[in-house]
Amino acid sequence: MRIATYKRIKDFSEKHADAETPLNYWYHTVTSKEWKNLNEIKQNFNSVDYVGNHRYIFNIKGNDYRLVAIISFNAQKVYIRFIGTHKDYDKIKDMKPGLCIRKSITNQKHCKSDASLRYIL
Repeated sequence: MRIATYKRIKDFSEKHADAETPLNYWYHTVTSKEWKNLNEIKQNFNSVDYVGNHRYIFNIKGNDYRLVAIISFNAQKVYIRFIGTHKDYDKIKDMKPGLCIRKSITNQKHCKSDASLRYIL
């Protein structure tokens, strides 16, 4: 898999140093794979959740952080849409496992006030 948005990992790691090693582990694991479906992802990350609209939720550092990625199996690409604390993740609307995400953030005022949430768009 090819990760098209590595800069988000780097930027988040600069602000949250304790996330750097787990995020690098996630990155190296993902880039070494050629996943074709969710079952193959679960062989490496058994807690991953599919929430619809090609979006997958990964727990990072024992669920201290969450990473939301769009995965295109045909193109073998991963687009990181959000990395944040569990608290930040809980602020995102419509991000429960099993629900399709059609509106990432409905409250634009909230989005502007919390820069970490802008990556979900």
